[in-house]
Amino acid sequence: MQVEAAASQQLLKVINRMALVRQLCAKPGQSRADLAAVVGLTKSTVGLLARELIAEGWLVEREIVATGDMGRRPTPLFIDPSRLLLLGAEVGIDSVRVVATSLTGDIRASTVASYGATRSAKTCIRVLAASLLKVCGQLAAGEQALGIGIGLPGGVDAARGVLRFAPNLGWRDVPFAALLGERLADSPLARVPLFLQNEAAVAAVGEVEFNSTTAADPLLYVSISEGLGAGVIVGDRLLTGSRGFAGEVGHTVLQLDGPRCSCGRRGCAEALISMSAMLRGYGRGTEMSSVSRIRGHLLGNDPETLNAVASAGRYLGVLLQNLSATYDPACIVLGGAAVELGDPFVKPALDTLSAYAAAAGLPPPTVRTSRFGANAVAIGAAALARYRLTRPALPLVDGGALFFETAEAA
Repeated sequence: MQVEAAASQQLLKVINRMALVRQLCAKPGQSRADLAAVVGLTKSTVGLLARELIAEGWLVEREIVATGDMGRRPTPLFIDPSRLLLLGAEVGIDSVRVVATSLTGDIRASTVASYGATRSAKTCIRVLAASLLKVCGQLAAGEQALGIGIGLPGGVDAARGVLRFAPNLGWRDVPFAALLGERLADSPLARVPLFLQNEAAVAAVGEVEFNSTTAADPLLYVSISEGLGAGVIVGDRLLTGSRGFAGEVGHTVLQLDGPRCSCGRRGCAEALISMSAMLRGYGRGTEMSSVSRIRGHLLGNDPETLNAVASAGRYLGVLLQNLSATYDPACIVLGGAAVELGDPFVKPALDTLSAYAAAAGLPPPTVRTSRFGANAVAIGAAALARYRLTRPALPLVDGGALFFETAEAA
């Protein structure tokens, strides 16, 4: 009974500590008195917790604010950008992208590495582990990796660390956390908590978590590359679904008896919208990325490519209309390599979406592109680590932390 009480007290302390961190992430420069009023703790408790957080590298004090009041002036607190860092990785179809960011989302180091000819899960994880360690080796003395986030191209069982299905890689039921843990077992990252989630979902988290202003709610992130997926944030919570497949909008059917999709169905959104759909008939290609190949065809005014890109854009507009009707988002964010194609792809999508809205007598939803560009998933994965670490009360089923040495048991 005493052990349970002590554990509850420890959890409560962690929750209170992270409540202070989240407040300063959202509104930097608050004083201890400000924080006490907002989170409902006593000033003495906030003072003790703030002292710990400063010593550990979470927070930093800055210049005294001149208020004109008598007595001691309040000292503003800020998130410390210099000591605790987050690692984020995008596991793509052909390569991995890894970044190290500050707690506020600024990139401190990065690398990109291709898989080569073999795209097996074990090969990709080997490249990922090497890339994580390479970025870790670029960190300055005194900098510490606090958490690792991974964005994966498919449905993820985050609580068990398993990638359920990645159709564009042909992977099923990969124990991703356990395999990565084996690679990092004797490294400086061996005890760093790991967080896994679908790539579009982590990009959505990044748009909210590393936002200096009040984030739109609900926020819908749609990623269009070789595949197509979405991440949904509602009320500061990431929608993951019962099996980790929430947001797999690329496998909603838009056309009966349409082209075959990588998942085995016909007429999926991915089969009509993704870059693979735009290049149908050209073969996979190995010397350049899909977006480079498509852009080259567009610059050459190739009629087939022009029509394929415009068609994909119109189908994207249909998909956005369906998602808007389903989620009523405050903002839709477009990301992924396909967005780099610009107006030939994006304009037909927005025109189609606006036409549907006008037909219903409604304003079209707000649509913008990701603020992080090609780094959206990797930065979002780092943001996922901060998101989970600063919300210790979230249930494990929503995606808790996995430690490498216990990943097999997970």
